[in-house]
Amino acid sequence: MRFFQAGPAVPHHTRTPSALTSFVDEVYATLSRLFAYVAVLALFAVLGNYLWKQLPDATAMAAPAVAGWSLAGRSTPAFAISRQDPRDKTEAYEIFRHPEGGRKDVFRWADASGAPAAELEIYRPGGESMGPAVTEIAGRLDPGGVRELEAAGIVDSKFGSVTLLRPARQDGSRSCLGFLKQADAPDLRISGWTCQGASLPAQRAAIVCMLNRLTLLAAGNDLRLAALFAHAELRRTDCVTSGPPALSADWVMGSKNPLLRGAL
Repeated sequence: MRFFQAGPAVPHHTRTPSALTSFVDEVYATLSRLFAYVAVLALFAVLGNYLWKQLPDATAMAAPAVAGWSLAGRSTPAFAISRQDPRDKTEAYEIFRHPEGGRKDVFRWADASGAPAAELEIYRPGGESMGPAVTEIAGRLDPGGVRELEAAGIVDSKFGSVTLLRPARQDGSRSCLGFLKQADAPDLRISGWTCQGASLPAQRAAIVCMLNRLTLLAAGNDLRLAALFAHAELRRTDCVTSGPPALSADWVMGSKNPLLRGAL
């Protein structure tokens, strides 16, 4: 009788737990990487959403700088100041333009010491918003701080009646006188100031002379502007022979002039 001896059984299950553990570890690693990718994508999404919301604010903050006035060095002069004396000259003539279509032609004069002595501005507005004229003149009279202006009478020029303005409170410095003329057809604002003259009548005469010497060089396609200056030339008087400017008998010539407020 033959006996068969069975050999030792080969353990087939010894590697199964190791393979299963490796598979589980790989799944965990894959899920971890997946969660990390999702977290990074979520972070980018939140950051992008934040930057997108900030974009309108940044555009709004940059808009005023783009929409301001800028010096137009290549623009053709449209106005001039006729000379009484060959030695007379305009210290500065600058043209400013606005992206909305507005244009400002500005004449400036200085005295012998170089200090600003007078200014004349011709403003033709476009689509931009216009600030109060009195406030702008006050700021140009006193760049260091806006002072309140009061009525100082009315004078007659070749453009018609012109409103005069002066600081409501004198601080002991030199006295200056502002002026304002608003035309409706065309939409035109002539304003400025002068510190020339030792007395109020002398400053009134200087303003009338300045306006009477203002001439038009080029109107472009603006026929109403050309007509305005053509009619004004018929009223022009000579600065030397015209004598003192005609003053209005209106109540604003009184010593207690009411304060001007708001836009003119």
